[in-house]
Amino acid sequence: MSVTRKDVEHIAELARLNFTEKELNDFTPQFNEILNYMDKLNELNTDDVEPLSHPIEGYNVFRDDKVEKSISTEEALKNAPDADDQFFRVPKVISVDN
Repeated sequence: MSVTRKDVEHIAELARLNFTEKELNDFTPQFNEILNYMDKLNELNTDDVEPLSHPIEGYNVFRDDKVEKSISTEEALKNAPDADDQFFRVPKVISVDN
């Protein structure tokens, strides 16, 4: 299968992309190189290869959920530049325009 410049223009139109003349001329052989590579991959025997959804076998990488001692509110707020009782105080960043 070979891609022509007209094919590249059509693909660009479908993707709503605007290419310059130079880009259209550059992309045509690049698309053909990609398709040639895919043809090479199609030559491989994959009869005994099981279909995959991901190339690496997945497993749960999260640690077990264990109840552990947490730091106190005072410890969490001790280095805060501004605190109010049990909360961090920060500058107002949202204005309400009526």
